[in-house]
Amino acid sequence: MKTPPTTRREEFKETVHGVVIEDPYRWLEEQNAPETRNWLAEQDRYLHSILDPLAGKAQLLKRLEELARYDAFSVPTQRGDRLFYSRRNANEELTRYCMTIGRGREKTLLDPHPLSPGLTTTYTVHDYSNDGQKLLFGVRDGGADEVDVRLLNIDDLREQPALPAARYLGVSLSHDNKTIYFARREGDLHNVYACDIGGRERKIFEHSYGKETGLSCGLSEDGRWLVISAWTGWSQTDIHLYDTATGKTIPVVVGEKATFSPQIIGDHVFILTDQRAPNRAIYRAPISDPRRANWRRIIDESDQPIQSMDLSAGWIWLEYMKDVTSRVVRFDPDGKPSGELKLPGIGSASGISGRWNDPCAYFTFTTFSAPPSIYRVDRKSLNPSIWKRPNVKRLPAMESKQVWYRSKDGTRVPMFIVHKKGLKPNGDSMTILEGYGGFNSSQMPFYAGSLALWCELGGVYALPSLRGGGEFGEAWHKAGMLDKKQNTFDDFIAAGEWLVENRYTKPSRLSIRGGSNGGLLVGAALTQRPDLFRAVVCTVPLLDMLRYHLFLVGRYWVPEYGSAEDPEQFKYIRAYSPYHNVKKGAHYPAVIFITGDLDTRVDPLHARKMTAMLQWASASGRPIVLHYDLKSGHSGGRPFKKVMEDRIDEMLFVRWQLSQD
Repeated sequence: MKTPPTTRREEFKETVHGVVIEDPYRWLEEQNAPETRNWLAEQDRYLHSILDPLAGKAQLLKRLEELARYDAFSVPTQRGDRLFYSRRNANEELTRYCMTIGRGREKTLLDPHPLSPGLTTTYTVHDYSNDGQKLLFGVRDGGADEVDVRLLNIDDLREQPALPAARYLGVSLSHDNKTIYFARREGDLHNVYACDIGGRERKIFEHSYGKETGLSCGLSEDGRWLVISAWTGWSQTDIHLYDTATGKTIPVVVGEKATFSPQIIGDHVFILTDQRAPNRAIYRAPISDPRRANWRRIIDESDQPIQSMDLSAGWIWLEYMKDVTSRVVRFDPDGKPSGELKLPGIGSASGISGRWNDPCAYFTFTTFSAPPSIYRVDRKSLNPSIWKRPNVKRLPAMESKQVWYRSKDGTRVPMFIVHKKGLKPNGDSMTILEGYGGFNSSQMPFYAGSLALWCELGGVYALPSLRGGGEFGEAWHKAGMLDKKQNTFDDFIAAGEWLVENRYTKPSRLSIRGGSNGGLLVGAALTQRPDLFRAVVCTVPLLDMLRYHLFLVGRYWVPEYGSAEDPEQFKYIRAYSPYHNVKKGAHYPAVIFITGDLDTRVDPLHARKMTAMLQWASASGRPIVLHYDLKSGHSGGRPFKKVMEDRIDEMLFVRWQLSQD
């Protein structure tokens, strides 16, 4: 079956703000309709007719196993002499949750391997009790974001139901282990609750915002204050403090067009904000009266954006971004700098965590050529020591560098380029250009076994820092959102042009990859510049931008993208929406769409409709296929072996297309 199945087109038209919009595959939005399920089965047969004959899967998979299978650990959480962490051993498929007491033997607390025959049910930990005796955890089916919450007694491993299956944003256990605090999505809104163990829920904060605002919450370190965040997109946050002792709620910040991230230590609240400081600054206020008038700026904004703030081991730790790599600086509670953490190289430091009175803090450090290691830093030192370091078999010799190029409007944009050590540009290297560019998310150096394998095979990998991300603060984010979203696509296209002009590759050897918001990115790129790319990997994407806000949690993204319901926003969304800009007879690159039934974040209807549209429209003869997993979702929900098999399928598809010169 080397030709795609024929998909029924229906004459569906609607007028939006005076513009006639055709939507011939609207019927594919009905995920469980018999016709859709039959269509998915036909697409799966077509996918396998393309992928199954491709040679070399076993050999590549064996090498990927060597590069990707290692003992992987999370940053640990300390409660007294108990240390909690997750781990997945090299020979395991799923992540376990474990504990050690002092220098004693490791104890497995949660092991998901026995839960489901297909290894698609997993655990996620929400909170460890203050005394280290209990933990709150969720059980997750496949890749769905919804979990049911349970309480585990650590010493005897007895568990009991705590909360029914739902989408939760913040689940915390009181210090007396009697009450759970949580934010839960209910329909289009969130509310915040307290629930006594085994008792009834009581609503303690009611949603009073629009459908585009979500709520999340978390307990302060001392257990008294519940910090409630009301976030509207990724550019505005309201903060309320709920006093668990009195039951009163104090509004701290309401209605300000900026983000605020508070942490409470003792008698003070420390606030990380981009208000009047696009690169962020730190304020401190008394918890007794945290109104805006009582805030005092203790750490000023600099020319390097602050990525995160953590208060642990008696210090304020700030992760700064310097040209898209990490610097970590230590400050005392008054904001006085006290030295810079000595990182092991140029790369990404993240997850700096611990409690204020802990003897140490922990963090992760990684580079393109080194898997994540976990480091520990004592409160009296700036020299971190290794806590856990993975052992990878026969790592290839790789090198990376950062280049700068001009986007369409002249803006300078940085890009990482990674390849095998000693590779010289010759205009003919198979190249993957990957990007994201949205939601204030920074794309920093990272290790992946598949990336190392790609470089070992002679490929080039490129990762630009697109506008819409957070690499250069809130101004960079705002330059790639709403009516400026086209800047993100222009930056990405300009990156591809730079790679060609500087003889790293050529269009017939250039592929692009992106997921989620990055799926929108590559969808826009392939419809705007189909001549520049030969192959596209588009995972869990947003593609019908005129209707994305109507499904699942899409309303929360309206502050980032806008909505077709607004006549002015409709104009610029219509101009780039990938599904609405496919042209019959155009020569599109080969595309593999990847999604699954259990994506409860980005509706898989986007990939289904776009697959059908491109299969109908493209005149290039290159394959348009849909890799659709019935058990996977937006992220997670698959055993590690399946993750690797899917990445090899993706790699074989791309290499096959890039060899068709």
